[in-house]
Amino acid sequence: MNSVRVRRMIETASIVLFFLQALRVIFSVLFGIIYDQVFEGPMDAWLVISVLLVLGALLAPAALPGGLSARSVAVLAAAAVLARVALCVNDAGVRYWGAVVVLLAGGLYLACRLSQDGRMTFVALAAALAADQVLRALGQTYDLGLRAAWLPVQIVWAVGLIGIGWRIAKEDDQAAARAGLSMAGGLAFGGLLFLEVSLLSLPNAVARWGENPYALAAPLVFAATIAAAWDAGRVARRMAAHATSLRIVLAVILITCLLVGYFVNGPVSLLALLLAQMAALLSLGMLLSGSGRGAGRGLALGLVLFLLLNFLNAFAFTYPYVLPAMRGMGWAVYLAAAALTALGGAAADRSQAAEPDARRLPAAIMAAIGLVIVAAAAWPVRSDPRAGDGSLRLATYNMHYGDDDVWHLTLEEQARLIEDNQLDVVALQEVDAGRLTSYAVDDAHYLARRLRMNVAYLPTVEHLTGIAVLYHGPAVGVEMALLPSLQEQTGIVRIDLPVGGTTLSAHGIWMGLSAEDTLGQIAAALDFIGEREPASFGGDFNAEFDDPEALAVRQAGFIDPFTELGIDPIPLTDPAVDPDTRIDFVWLRGLEPLRAWVPDSTASDHRMVVVEVGPRP
Repeated sequence: MNSVRVRRMIETASIVLFFLQALRVIFSVLFGIIYDQVFEGPMDAWLVISVLLVLGALLAPAALPGGLSARSVAVLAAAAVLARVALCVNDAGVRYWGAVVVLLAGGLYLACRLSQDGRMTFVALAAALAADQVLRALGQTYDLGLRAAWLPVQIVWAVGLIGIGWRIAKEDDQAAARAGLSMAGGLAFGGLLFLEVSLLSLPNAVARWGENPYALAAPLVFAATIAAAWDAGRVARRMAAHATSLRIVLAVILITCLLVGYFVNGPVSLLALLLAQMAALLSLGMLLSGSGRGAGRGLALGLVLFLLLNFLNAFAFTYPYVLPAMRGMGWAVYLAAAALTALGGAAADRSQAAEPDARRLPAAIMAAIGLVIVAAAAWPVRSDPRAGDGSLRLATYNMHYGDDDVWHLTLEEQARLIEDNQLDVVALQEVDAGRLTSYAVDDAHYLARRLRMNVAYLPTVEHLTGIAVLYHGPAVGVEMALLPSLQEQTGIVRIDLPVGGTTLSAHGIWMGLSAEDTLGQIAAALDFIGEREPASFGGDFNAEFDDPEALAVRQAGFIDPFTELGIDPIPLTDPAVDPDTRIDFVWLRGLEPLRAWVPDSTASDHRMVVVEVGPRP
């Protein structure tokens, strides 16, 4: 492998990584734009314009001429790497425009590289997926590359890549197109890209789908990614005469394993999704080793398909408010992606003979180092013990998917809020665990690791969103139940904490909105709690103190600590900025409230409620 090819590989892998990060950012920012305009209003032209600009950026490769000079490709690379710097700025507007430019320039760049050398582009894509997993593991699923502290690194990286790009342009002009991506191949590429970005290369999502430990899933997904990519080129060469048949076999494996991973829990789910990852990458390796002329139109079609699949997947989470028929249908979106992969792959051009891989030993060393880093970063840590002064601090916090009211990613600010208030137990609502619309972060895992707490997480919608309870001390018994829900599915979580010779049953809940049968939900929740005492009952009830739901809780023997302590006026909790209602409560039964307060924080769209309790005399 000559020095020009090495530099091109570094450049391509870096820009593909930036492209993947930009996809994650753009869908997270778009979710905020759509959420605000649809649910809070007023709706204006920006709702349509913002989506159309993203669509235009993804369609741009279709307009790519037959070939670009090496200098033009270097300009595209420079534009992508400079725009990537903006993604380190934690502001939705800055990130939106930075991501649009990365997608525009990066998509054009990717089309050029696919036309030149599909095999090299596949290796670069696999390397980018592996690097992304390392960055996310080091950040406990919150990509280090999206943080403000990463900005100096990103600037140095950008300068280095610009230098590499111009050196490539001077040393080796654009190679003749000898690879490509047909329209059918574009469909397969879009389906596979959706599967990779939204699930298969996200260890936290893989773990949550089957309720497996993240510490186990993270290194195994990394190993599956590297193993499948390692010999994809050799498979393509050896099976060139049977490429269509092999792609169909791989697609059948992919479909079967996705369905098993979705509907079965435990190690079987994890194994199935690991096999799906390997089948997906082998399919992608064969697809990108295809012959043809040009890749712009095929890539553009694939990226638009990727956009549509992600919107459909988002509807599976927001079904009550947009498309009720999508309730429980997330599996169908993944099935559609895999089926399109099969159809597109079967109709795509046959694989061409690819060049043998070179310098496999350095690549193997880098892969081994990456595996060690991922395994070490994901290794479980022991929860810190609770304070031993006899009192206990309980809280509830609607964390808004880790964002504040204006869609800054505020997970670290939320962690500091929990830390500063010295909480022992906190019930969390609106907890995401790997959705593309919230930067694919596992909120519960991140906070638990950051605060050295244990976590009980209940997935309520499509495995990847729900509620949780964080707590200090050793792991304890946990019980969970889904509540009857006409709209968005929700549930209740209980942990039984040994405290002072007795057992405190701490409960966390999220209640439905106004169109929900909330009285039915609260009845089911109180039945789940039963006669347990002492007990706490915290959550976002979406009901005020004088509403029937709160009255039912009081009739079950729970008290409101603010009322009991005579606090006047009682602080409000929603919204976080200039709150005007109180819908977040920590109810107590068999416990003595010592203090109660609402911290003045806008790290979420709700304010946290904190209660300090002791045993009832």
